Amino acid sequence: MAGIAVVVIGAYVFYLDRLVTHQFEGRRWTLPAQVFAAPQELYAGLPLTAGEIEQELHRLAYRRADKADAPGRYSLSGNQVSLALRPARFAGESRPAQRLDITLGPKGIEALTDGAGREVPVIRLEPLLIGSIFPIHGEDRIVVTPEQVPALLPAALKAVEDRKFDTHHGVDPAGMLRALWVNVRAGQIEQGGSTLTQQLVRSYFLSTRQTLSRKLREAVMAMALDAHFTKADLMNAYINEIFLGQDGDRAIHGFGLASQFYFGKPLAELDLHEVALMVAIVRGPSYYDPRRHADRARARRDLVLKILAEQHVVSAAEATAASQKPLGVSTRASGSYYPAYLDFVRRTLRRDYHEEDLTQAGLTVYTSLDPRAQEDAEHALEKELTRLDKARKGARQPLEGAVVVTTPQSGDVIALVGGREVSYDGFDRALDARRPMGSLVKPFIYLTALESGRYNAATVIQDQPVDVKLPGGRHWTPENFTRQVYGPVPVVRALSESLNLATVGVGLDVGLPKVADTLTRFGLPQPAEQVPAMLLGAVSVTPLEAAQLFNGLANGGFRNPLRAVRAVIGADGKAVKAFPLEVTPVASPENVYQLDRMLVSVMEHGTGRAAHAVLAPDLTVAGKSGTSSDYRDSWFAGFSGAHAVVVWVGYDDNDPTGLTGSAGALPVWTRIMASLGTRAWDAALPDGLVEVHLDYATGLRALPGCSDDLVTVAVPTGTAIVPKPGCGFPDSAQAGEAQASHPLDALKDRAAKWWQSLTH
Repeated sequence: MAGIAVVVIGAYVFYLDRLVTHQFEGRRWTLPAQVFAAPQELYAGLPLTAGEIEQELHRLAYRRADKADAPGRYSLSGNQVSLALRPARFAGESRPAQRLDITLGPKGIEALTDGAGREVPVIRLEPLLIGSIFPIHGEDRIVVTPEQVPALLPAALKAVEDRKFDTHHGVDPAGMLRALWVNVRAGQIEQGGSTLTQQLVRSYFLSTRQTLSRKLREAVMAMALDAHFTKADLMNAYINEIFLGQDGDRAIHGFGLASQFYFGKPLAELDLHEVALMVAIVRGPSYYDPRRHADRARARRDLVLKILAEQHVVSAAEATAASQKPLGVSTRASGSYYPAYLDFVRRTLRRDYHEEDLTQAGLTVYTSLDPRAQEDAEHALEKELTRLDKARKGARQPLEGAVVVTTPQSGDVIALVGGREVSYDGFDRALDARRPMGSLVKPFIYLTALESGRYNAATVIQDQPVDVKLPGGRHWTPENFTRQVYGPVPVVRALSESLNLATVGVGLDVGLPKVADTLTRFGLPQPAEQVPAMLLGAVSVTPLEAAQLFNGLANGGFRNPLRAVRAVIGADGKAVKAFPLEVTPVASPENVYQLDRMLVSVMEHGTGRAAHAVLAPDLTVAGKSGTSSDYRDSWFAGFSGAHAVVVWVGYDDNDPTGLTGSAGALPVWTRIMASLGTRAWDAALPDGLVEVHLDYATGLRALPGCSDDLVTVAVPTGTAIVPKPGCGFPDSAQAGEAQASHPLDALKDRAAKWWQSLTH
């Protein structure tokens, strides 16, 4: 029996030895794909203040100092910012560490010079690391090489966790007894009995259950690792593997990621007190969480510093000075982690790249994310939802929301918010909340009408009761939001005030198939069901899909697939080839311009006019509100000359919110648009169109001074428009004739456009 037992034990030890060797060898060199935001460009003329530059530097964890004498440090004196740039890699090039001096003036950056005083035309700050994608194990970490690890870290780990690491064979019985004696004498856990190798085994292969069989298995596996791999290999693996905290559903593994998570900067730049804190956290990441238990974490950190001084890793003076410093952790627990945007990155990669190319290790992914726009969007959504929740007393659940911000010409998504809990890696409403779009559909109905050639902004249509007979003898009888009927109204007013009855009449006239085709052309991924209710927004979309639709209106009539990824670089430094993305013209510039000009009127005269109380007076924007049946969904979508923003507000369980698009989503949209530093919508007037003034209420041709409510629209040259009596027009007025009939008015318009060209 004893012989059989020896054989069984030997076989089991051999099995564990092979298991540890094979899995450790295969896993320790697996590198994650690192995902970076778009870098901030600096150049003379960029309208950034010293405070805004400092904010960008803080986001990258640069530290203010008396002198910018080491990478990651900057100084600020008067109108001069000096910084020591870290080395950086971009999609097509790399930049070494260098000195940069920024001279500021009243309007922003006036000059950039390098350390030798030479002028620098343009330079980029390093891109912000926003996350990692581990290709095999689905874990998030930053794998660091031994060269990227400060020498203090392994020395501190040995002093505190495993003093005989360099000499034992994976386990240290004497160390276990010593730790037991120290802990009993102190009345608390000050030392651990497990070696670093045992901790590594536990993290790699075993559960945390404290059983005798697990401890024996841990010891055997630790000795196997020590027998097959060098101490340097084991230390580097430990530094990259050990668990150091939790960020929502994301486990923080390794000191590389933990350095970014707790301090927002590279591991190599940590100071003594910061290294000591991370070594302190090893003992219990939850118990010593510095954000939740600051006093407890500080006491443990100071104990680590005391041990380091006793073991002569640092001097007593250095340890004392470090113990006087604050913990220094970043205030935002999620750091620069944006799970909703990373979700979109993963989907974009699957769409635009070959799957086999994405499984290689060490990829670098460069994205379109603008961290400043992202944080502005997050703050705007949270603040407005909190305000709306407080105003709606008695609501049984908090409101939710989603935001998508794009640059329409490129199709880049620069910000994406999947919910008010921005650090939660869960349901991504921006990508997956498919809800009826309400009146967001109306611009596409009126675009279809413009394409028919029978309608323009001045066309007078009837806002009158509608009764559509449905199969089964049922009837569909929609109403306006106000439950009123407005009679004859111009198209521009019907769109601006989102009149349901007038819109349904136009949609039925041009035909449901053509409206559905317009939505498909602009990027609706699934064909809209061709039922009359489609004309009032019974078309379900996600916020990202709504952004795709409005992106085509904002860029002049082109469909370019929205994207998160600009480039993927392999471990060899070469770009991974993507599928070619097609930019498809989907509507004529003339028709899109006419519609966009009416969407400007929505903001000036209609459901979006409340935005102008917040936006700069000279910021021309276009947009449309949307409200689904029973006030279940509140939408607003719109654009400036450089950005398009879509906002959704509602409940996850589809309960009514009581909010229109203007009451719920518009305040969020306005706050975001005001923060973007965007430029006004000022598209060039296409040939064949002319801008004319109309009386907003009636659609009659008017001039400044002869109407109390004037609206400017674009119509095809030669369009006959009935003049308003008393405005001095000929009996029959056509678009394009105004210049000849009223030369002074034409001169004013030309002078205004000339002045505008000089000031932009």
